[in-house]
Amino acid sequence: MKLIISIVQDVDADILIEEIIKKNFRVTKISSTGGFLKSGNSTLVSGVEDDQVLEYLNIVKNNCKTREITKTIETINIPGQAMIPVPIQVKVGGANAFVLDVEEFKRY
Repeated sequence: MKLIISIVQDVDADILIEEIIKKNFRVTKISSTGGFLKSGNSTLVSGVEDDQVLEYLNIVKNNCKTREITKTIETINIPGQAMIPVPIQVKVGGANAFVLDVEEFKRY
């Protein structure tokens, strides 16, 4: 058995969860926040049998797309200088999936 931890953007999470459940996988959603953009993410946790890992990962891959957004960042604060926000294009989305071995699993 494997534990799959997937970090996805909030905009992709609901559709992804629906697709995961349609394929009879169980999933737990945990709200999380990204460190760089400080934007909302969802961390999905699922226990998956070894022979179903590729099927699960394909569901994630097919439902989490990258996109570009404009994000305004603050410039470095230099004494005596005005801080002017600078808009930049940033690629976001997709998914990060971690597949971990499960030593033991119990359901009560």
